[in-house]
Amino acid sequence: MLNVAVLGFGTVGSGVAEVLTMNKEAISKKVGQEVAVKYILDTREFPGSPFEAKIIHDFAVIENDPEVQLVAECIGGATIAYEFVKRCLQAGKHVATSNKELVAVKGYELLNIAKEKNVNFLFEASVGGGIPVLRPLYFDLAGNEITEVAGIMNGTTNYILTKMLGEGAAFADVLKDAQAKGYAEANPAADVEGLDACRKTCILSALSYGFHVYPDAVPTEGITKISEEDVAIAASAGMKIKLLGRTIKTADGKVCAFVAPNFIPVSCPLAHVDDVFNAILVRGNAVNETMFYGPGAGKLPTASAVVGDLIDAAWHLDARRDLDWADAEPAKMMDVKELELPYIVRTGEDEAKVRAAFGDVQKLAADGYLLPKAMKKADIEKAGLQLTAVRPVFQ
Repeated sequence: MLNVAVLGFGTVGSGVAEVLTMNKEAISKKVGQEVAVKYILDTREFPGSPFEAKIIHDFAVIENDPEVQLVAECIGGATIAYEFVKRCLQAGKHVATSNKELVAVKGYELLNIAKEKNVNFLFEASVGGGIPVLRPLYFDLAGNEITEVAGIMNGTTNYILTKMLGEGAAFADVLKDAQAKGYAEANPAADVEGLDACRKTCILSALSYGFHVYPDAVPTEGITKISEEDVAIAASAGMKIKLLGRTIKTADGKVCAFVAPNFIPVSCPLAHVDDVFNAILVRGNAVNETMFYGPGAGKLPTASAVVGDLIDAAWHLDARRDLDWADAEPAKMMDVKELELPYIVRTGEDEAKVRAAFGDVQKLAADGYLLPKAMKKADIEKAGLQLTAVRPVFQ
């Protein structure tokens, strides 16, 4: 029998325990032996829970129990979760996590420890929740040179933008609605400021290009500055506006990763990913383009991915998954302002002045202009115009 310890009994942790119990027979058949929850670590008590007898409060019990081979980290953050995961790996235990902050900040270090101890550190749930994307990206698309990964990676922001575009509602009003429905936290900063998408973009970059990309190397703009004018511009251009995390490999081998609101033509499948759904589009030189779509969060979808990693670790107890990357390589990174992209700008300047600066622009609603060719944002900002917004177009 394989014993699992679950660290944290919140939304995801309780989901992991539920999935392991609900699908116990099917999981045991796939693994070839029984897989059971032995401990659940939390600071709280859970009287009346079917898992009440498994609740413990001392992490050392898990760390020092040789019968615990598999650990699901569901605490979140990169402080106590980092300490516990590090100690589990050093104790020779396999770890699966849904913790994007932990992987984005400490992934290189933890993967090195896992390699040294010949155990697995797996994190499928950290980017797409219930969407399988990391394993396909790293293993199934390994025959490709990845040229770009772009994704709608945050259900809260996607829900807000869907409502703003579909109903013409103001950001503040839709945010209140999202909070009332439980889609947004009381403090929604990590979502609406793009921090959540930034961490996920870091992980996708590392898997795609082989070196760690830390959050402070990823310029990040959220959706708090999206206005009614942006909505009008999108409609007049036959586009949608979505918050995208993007990581791009340039022709000269540089990597540019950033998070920003993008205008997306309605001909692109990403434009039709609405409400709380997520989607990640991968471009490779052999596969061309493929997209992964589904629920990017939620108790059971996220738990599904964590349990999938636990099963994968059970299959590779003695011969770990060959999954790792190098440390950060700043010399290989490019500033997004130096990357040539299509842009839409918004300015109150006279149209003739805009044309004098940028050429044959396409006039859109609300003082918006589609530039006639891809440009560097740095050059756009040097053009001498008073710019209200400069937003990339995803093509």
